[in-house]
Amino acid sequence: MINFEESALNFLRQNIRDIPDFPKPGIIFKDITPLLKNPDTLNLTSRLLAKPFLNKNVDLIVGLESRGFLFGTTLAMDLHAGFVPIRKPNKLPGETVSATYQLEYGTDSVEIHADSIIKGNRVVIHDDLIATGGTASAATKLVEKLGGEVIGYSFILELTFLGGMKNLKEGALINTLLKY
Repeated sequence: MINFEESALNFLRQNIRDIPDFPKPGIIFKDITPLLKNPDTLNLTSRLLAKPFLNKNVDLIVGLESRGFLFGTTLAMDLHAGFVPIRKPNKLPGETVSATYQLEYGTDSVEIHADSIIKGNRVVIHDDLIATGGTASAATKLVEKLGGEVIGYSFILELTFLGGMKNLKEGALINTLLKY
């Protein structure tokens, strides 16, 4: 017998669109935009992302550029928490701190406002997808550098074959809705 949550996740999976050869040949891009245009999938995704973090005293959701902003803000609202963006370099107007992370070929960096987290803030890091875990790991370093405590991670999709979970903070609560 299929329970409600399995049925809900199957419904979400049916609304993820595969885009072949994007952004380059050989890649199958998992497009979450169909979840956004349907009020039922939008609401359901938001509720399932928030569920494991209810009553965990979350102070802030840190959303990773740019698709992490889409559900990161609804997650913050559902948990009555604040929202803080982490962006690519030179996109934030105030004083920032940055972290560099490894890509398949080279490195990249992300930044956060230096005053966005205060010592002791309980933080959940959110992105639409976890692949190698590089961006989430860099976000963890930024949160901890500013004195925050990463208590969890939230993802809509996980590409399991890339092993990104091994790069996340040990002991943190991890919520991934769909695994590929």
